[in-house]
Amino acid sequence: MDAQLLVIIAGLVLVAVVIISLVALRGYSGKFRFDTENGTAPRASEGEGNTPKVMFKGRFTGLIAGVGAAFALIVAKLWSMQMVSSDYYEQLAEENRTRTITTPADRGRILDRNGVVLVGNRPSLVVTAYSSLADDEVAVRHLANLLGLPYTAVRRNIQDNSEGAQSAHTVATDVSRRVVAYIQEHASEFDGVEIAQRSERQYPYRTLAAQLLGYTGTATSEQLNADTTDDPGAIAYESGDVVGQAGVELTYERVLQGIRGEQTVRVDANGNVTGQSAAVEAQPGSDIKLTIDLAIQQACESGLEKAFEAARQQGYENAGAGSCVCIDCKTGEILGMANAPSYDPSSFVGGISQDVWDQLNDEANKYPLMNRAIAGQYMSASTIKPLTALAALNYGIMTPDSVVTCTGYWTGLGEAYGQYCWDHSGHGPMNLQSAITWSCDPMFYEIGKGFYFSDGNTDGMQQTYREWGLGEATGVDLGGESTGRVPDAAWKKEAFSSYSSDDQAWNPGDMTNLAIGQGDILVTPLQMAMVYCGLANGGVQMVPHLLKSVVARDGEGDALSYEAKERLRVEEDSSYMDLVHQGLQGVIYEESASTAAHFSNIYQDGQQVILAGKSGTGEKTGEDEYGWFIAYAPYDDPQYVVACLCEQAGFGANSAMYAVREVFGAIYDSPDDSTVVASDGAR
Repeated sequence: MDAQLLVIIAGLVLVAVVIISLVALRGYSGKFRFDTENGTAPRASEGEGNTPKVMFKGRFTGLIAGVGAAFALIVAKLWSMQMVSSDYYEQLAEENRTRTITTPADRGRILDRNGVVLVGNRPSLVVTAYSSLADDEVAVRHLANLLGLPYTAVRRNIQDNSEGAQSAHTVATDVSRRVVAYIQEHASEFDGVEIAQRSERQYPYRTLAAQLLGYTGTATSEQLNADTTDDPGAIAYESGDVVGQAGVELTYERVLQGIRGEQTVRVDANGNVTGQSAAVEAQPGSDIKLTIDLAIQQACESGLEKAFEAARQQGYENAGAGSCVCIDCKTGEILGMANAPSYDPSSFVGGISQDVWDQLNDEANKYPLMNRAIAGQYMSASTIKPLTALAALNYGIMTPDSVVTCTGYWTGLGEAYGQYCWDHSGHGPMNLQSAITWSCDPMFYEIGKGFYFSDGNTDGMQQTYREWGLGEATGVDLGGESTGRVPDAAWKKEAFSSYSSDDQAWNPGDMTNLAIGQGDILVTPLQMAMVYCGLANGGVQMVPHLLKSVVARDGEGDALSYEAKERLRVEEDSSYMDLVHQGLQGVIYEESASTAAHFSNIYQDGQQVILAGKSGTGEKTGEDEYGWFIAYAPYDDPQYVVACLCEQAGFGANSAMYAVREVFGAIYDSPDDSTVVASDGAR
């Protein structure tokens, strides 16, 4: 407003100068003469007609009128600015002197089902500075020496505008109280430097459930530029915001992310902050409860380590990667989801270094960031055999009384195309139930052959797999889930389109491999866990989920609770389901003496808990075997399903079995006291 007033005053002065000049000009002309004889006043030398004098007088009068009008307009504008629009110009002036910056809000915590904090927040003392400090080399060097950081790094942080030009920029986090005290005692030496208290993500159990919980980081360019116009619930991020980047932190970002506060600061003509005024406090995000049970999660983690140790003792030195999942089959609640190798999410707090990032994404380190439970794709191995049996029964390929004699080497497609059973000595006569128990491959080779040569039902086995949820995502509330693959003739033709027509053709060997879970089938550990949830639950699968509830902001009760949803329902003949259940019970207590020794000692309230399950061993060219073990309990009214996959760990009954047993020990408070070394398990 002051500048505009000066312009108006200058205009008035200019008008005044013009008027004075015109008056002076009016007072002289060469057309006048004096009467020297009589001493009278001058008179015109010409008449009063249309003379130059008269014309000049008219023009002068018009000019005076124009200047007067301009003067009146200026006066009117000045009156308008001072009286009518003073509030408006005062607001503009105030906006020029102040800036509104935002302040970060605490993220909501992540709790287990019992309220135990899995991811929390901790206070952090932070040194901040306004950008103008970067011009004071002495102060910057002094600050760098005090913090023990390179001068260039401190100056770069001070100049970093990712948190906003007028915001105090973060120079260092987790600063010691000694440094804080020194800065406060020598405030005159650190003009523009402030101490702030912020919160950082805290992981009390460090690597526990890291892939499931995820991590946070500064908002990416994609997140900053995301179009939120058509999504009223979307968050419009600002540069420098800390947001979820993976796992639960990302899935429930909208709930966990708080509402930023506002701080009004005063600035000088150069935009430097000179003071602070009004503030609106930030609102923290909401806490969420997961379905995870800390004790079961810890058992999944320790169980994996026991499985790897058992495998290494048997010579499988490459063992060290895998996943273990525990689910409540009645509700779909995920009680535990462990992955190995794991990582420490705190590495991402304050920004992760390039070296650490490279290590976490290195194949040589087995990709620690990968959530193998939902993204790892593996051959299902023998864990698929219950579905293969149901397909054979439903499509008439086999009956409950059908018998196949296993000699250890099957030649059903001719001597030239013979295939071994995992037990080269043979199992002898097998029906479907015993074939499931003893995992006899020739029975399932016969089923694959039967489907291939069947009339109109050649895809019946694949269709059964798909009905039970394979080949598609489970719908779990985590990003990055793989769909797996159920191969068939159409898939092979497309996948091998650059090969010869013979290589593109779907042949009987493809079907016999598929029937035992080898070949081109791909599944995730969570998918197979859901298959067994369906088997345990009479054909019904619930949608697997991690969210249990959103905690009310006042901490009293839940503001929102997850409602269980049905994923799929498969209608099966009850007698067929009974056959499968009995076959799976036999796997635990009949097929392997060492397996039986480890599972016969689970008790609850003085009663033995009976289980059912299946082992499996997948083959991959150039690598050691992949071990599977899946089980559910209690047998007569199943509630819990535990599935484990161990990469390059040998037979599932000799490796993954230990992880599953560890988890059931935690569920029933019945630790495994068997000293029998598992070395006689089936594939």
